[in-house]
Amino acid sequence: MYIKDIQLANFRNYKTLSISFHPKINIIYGKNAQGKTNLLESIYVLALTKSHRSFIDSNLIKNGMNKAKIMGNILKDSFSSKYEIILEEKKKSFKIDGNLIKKTSDYISKINIIIFYPEDLDLIKGSPNIRRRFLNVELSQLNTGYYSILNDYNRLLKMRNDYIKSNISHIDENYFQVLTSYLVDKSILILKMRKKFIEKINENISDIFYQISSLKNFHIIYKSFIEYENDEELMKKKIIDLFKSNREKEIKYKSTLIGPHRDDIEFYIGNIDLKTFGSQGQQRIAILSLKLSEIEIFKKYKNDTPILLLDDVFSELDETKKNNLLNYITSDIQTIITTTDLTNIDSKIKKDAKLIEIENGTIKHIEEVE
Repeated sequence: MYIKDIQLANFRNYKTLSISFHPKINIIYGKNAQGKTNLLESIYVLALTKSHRSFIDSNLIKNGMNKAKIMGNILKDSFSSKYEIILEEKKKSFKIDGNLIKKTSDYISKINIIIFYPEDLDLIKGSPNIRRRFLNVELSQLNTGYYSILNDYNRLLKMRNDYIKSNISHIDENYFQVLTSYLVDKSILILKMRKKFIEKINENISDIFYQISSLKNFHIIYKSFIEYENDEELMKKKIIDLFKSNREKEIKYKSTLIGPHRDDIEFYIGNIDLKTFGSQGQQRIAILSLKLSEIEIFKKYKNDTPILLLDDVFSELDETKKNNLLNYITSDIQTIITTTDLTNIDSKIKKDAKLIEIENGTIKHIEEVE
């Protein structure tokens, strides 16, 4: 899979833009605050309907305008499809080959994206909510069923929380138990898919981390609110029992206190917790390894390669680690890199790459692959 081209209208600092990409390596360069990251963000939004940098869609619309448009042609299995997203102040719409897509779940997972950007360090240093969002985004790309299950879970969770808040003194036990049972069923499905995803990540992540950093035994751990059981009936009973034991606390705090919406992931080298004891360099390589380990998962489960976006990643790595990373981006995967300084990029990589210079939201210069 690769993106052939993209057209923007009133997106971030771009009034208009039309640009094509090479199926292998593309390097977008220029000074800071010219629009390089915004261009990568537009590709991400085209794929996943949301930004990785802003939770408010209206922030993506150019100042003074009332809507933005992103269009791109994606080649997959020798077939080209045109994707389109229109962002307005209070709504957005999606099209594939001119056909309006009414459900988000029917749109996402069509274009597969892996992105690394400087703020990704928050995946380790930040709150559990950031790490859960990562799990949810990646699993939604891999499996549209996950996206639907997660939406069902969140809807049931809101219903249950609202019910606890509004009926604290006279809860209808039958209704409350039914609502809890439905929530448990969705919880088990989410836990099962997350657990499998983490297992697949760990099949590759240690080797990748070692090849970049020369450090062994890197792995991630899924910290669930309950120990997973392969027997779903036993699993359901254990969760329901846990809900019962937390009943008084939930009434006191007027909230559902257990479930996959409270889960987390942790990063370790051996028995060393990287969040607490890891250097920033180790944390950065850990996130890179995590993202790169997803490539093999996409290949296996989607039978295709994702598009790899690397936002200013080379400026933070020494020469050895930079060269080790380059071994991954010269394979059969489209890679789009941003940098402020072309000297950060190996000359052999630049020779095989399309070079695109951005200045103030416009294309200043393009060099095609030799």
